[in-house]
Amino acid sequence: MLLSSSTSSKCPFLSRVSNSFIAHSGPSLGLYSQRCPVMSRLLHTATKAPVSGKCPFAARSINAERLYLSVHSSLPRANTSASAALSCPYKAFSRSFSTSAPLAAKTSSEKNANFKEGIIPQGNCPFSWSDMISATIKDKFQKLTKTPQLVAKDTKEGNAVPLTADGGLDYESFFQQKVQDKIDDSTYRNFRVLARNAGHFPTAKHFNDPSIPIEEGRDITVWCSNDYMGMSKHPDVLKATIDTISQHGIGAGGTRNISGTSYYHCALEKEVASLHRKDAGLIFSSCYVANDACLSTLCSMLPDCVIFSDAGNHASMIAGIRHSGAKKEIFRHNDPAHLEQLLQKYDPHRPKLVAFESVYSMSGNIGPIKEICQVAKKYNAITFIDEVHAVGLYGDQGAGVAERDGLLDQCDIVSGTLGKAFGAAGGYIAGSKYLIDMIRSYASGFIFTTAMPPMQAVAALTSIRILRGEEGKGLRRRHQAVVKQLRAALTGSGLPVLPSPSHIIPLHVGNAELCTKASRLMMEKHGIYVQDINYPTVARGEEKLRIAPTPHHTDAMKMVFVDALLDTWAELGLPLVERPVAPQPACFKLSLDLPPSFAPGAAAIAVQA
Repeated sequence: MLLSSSTSSKCPFLSRVSNSFIAHSGPSLGLYSQRCPVMSRLLHTATKAPVSGKCPFAARSINAERLYLSVHSSLPRANTSASAALSCPYKAFSRSFSTSAPLAAKTSSEKNANFKEGIIPQGNCPFSWSDMISATIKDKFQKLTKTPQLVAKDTKEGNAVPLTADGGLDYESFFQQKVQDKIDDSTYRNFRVLARNAGHFPTAKHFNDPSIPIEEGRDITVWCSNDYMGMSKHPDVLKATIDTISQHGIGAGGTRNISGTSYYHCALEKEVASLHRKDAGLIFSSCYVANDACLSTLCSMLPDCVIFSDAGNHASMIAGIRHSGAKKEIFRHNDPAHLEQLLQKYDPHRPKLVAFESVYSMSGNIGPIKEICQVAKKYNAITFIDEVHAVGLYGDQGAGVAERDGLLDQCDIVSGTLGKAFGAAGGYIAGSKYLIDMIRSYASGFIFTTAMPPMQAVAALTSIRILRGEEGKGLRRRHQAVVKQLRAALTGSGLPVLPSPSHIIPLHVGNAELCTKASRLMMEKHGIYVQDINYPTVARGEEKLRIAPTPHHTDAMKMVFVDALLDTWAELGLPLVERPVAPQPACFKLSLDLPPSFAPGAAAIAVQA
């Protein structure tokens, strides 16, 4: 009998016994090997070449298993457990045969009788390449080895990893097909490469080819930035950031627990807590991380917690809810009555949390904060509000819609971003002293990551303080005026403006391909960047252009923008909406009492804790 290491490594039995056992069991193993799908091939070919195939029922079988099962789908599937190897019909026969009597004692007549009764699988194992395999089986098997569409087992139809020519898994082809799927349904995202102009906000340079020199970029006007107030280019924010870099360097140097907590982190956390009138604040690398870390930690810590989530909530909140492992209920978007119906199903003493947003970023809708909080309190639920698209823009000091509506004390936990209206980067939560301390102590998304760079904390801190003051109040008035005027101009021109009570102006298209073309045409023909919003950011059929005016868009910019949209709509054959009243030219004129765009030295904010 011929045994080799390459053979034994493929056999689920031989791979589990010692070499000493094999050396002393040659005769017995020889008898069994006649029915082993690996050894039978080796014995038949009488060659010392390693066996290239693998038993379809072996614990480590990979490629040939799929081929074998494709031909013989009635045979049991293999898995990676040791017991699975024993399900091979040929090995099972040998095992049962040996338990009743020595293998050598079985006579030919006994074997033939067993064949007739269906006890013994007739013939040699069809996996082997012996002459006992029928020509039909051989042909099928050989064809399958050349079929690139043959896929790994236990995968959904149409969503499987193809095989390479040598029987491996062709991961790269799988990835390529997934990208092609996005291209085919017009939801593939091509990033627009920009170099924003701090001296002439909201303009930028655009690059079709990012390898060209930066000065050769095309000048464009941006109409979709989340830098809603232009604070990223505020001269005082820039100066404070540059000074911090000069004094303290770039990075934080570690996690918050290991040498990474800066004086400015503490000052910023104190500031966001004060902004929302809470006991404490906690900053994160982004608001996605803040939402995920807070919700996942809080709701996994609360025993038997139930989460009630608005159907329109952001992906970061959905991720946190999912990661918490807590039971969840989804109430209809902005529907407090439905929320109450769901809350009524649960014991009033069972821990509960209601998660929702103030401003929903794609529709521009504003949540009914008062009504949701009233229902939540009625059923002993904690409230979690995401004010990401509201902080800096609403309220006397820019704390968001809850501040504007006098509801700060009704919201238990507030999350916000430092990367939109505040013009920096990062996210935060604010809440009660011990709630924040618990998140700080348990949230992996906070603990196991490098801390925010001090310069970033200073930029955010400076921006918040400016927007809390008189200059910020003036910017908010100007911002709301620009939004109101632009919405009136777009609506009066017959463009399909969707209703929105916030600063976000959605322009309905309803088709992913046309939406992408409209955005591209605005950029290529008119030098205007307005982002197309397609699935999965919005539902299919709700594709739109998302317009985000700033206080720094001038009257001339607004008129050019409306004309460019009308030209694009006409070129693509998109429908307009009949309007009873056309806009008046005066709608583009800003009131003289509104402050101009900020200038250097407009505010002097000391960066102190």
